[in-house]
Amino acid sequence: MTRRHLVTALLVLAVIALFAAPLLLDGDAGYAGTDSQATAAIEESDPGYRPWTEPFFSPSSTEVESGLFALQAALGGGVLGYVLGRLRGRRAARDATATPTTAPVRTAPEEQDRHR
Repeated sequence: MTRRHLVTALLVLAVIALFAAPLLLDGDAGYAGTDSQATAAIEESDPGYRPWTEPFFSPSSTEVESGLFALQAALGGGVLGYVLGRLRGRRAARDATATPTTAPVRTAPEEQDRHR
């Protein structure tokens, strides 16, 4: 196994561990978003708190909300992938058109005298 394959395998295992660790450590806890956790913390510290604004759009169900979040993530990933690919393509094009620089050939002092 080459070093490149080993690094790839270790990175895949690390990603799997990142997903598995929360499930193994606290598997029976429900997952709540940070918005609801922040709201709960605010209501606990100040029971009379009223929000300044109201949401301008409320999804009809949690499935729609999940779908919109997935769409947002996909669009962000697509834009990021496009930008990174574009930058890599530019670099490859620049490297392909660049001429290699070589050091000038040095001649022996006797040959320099003959050319004068």
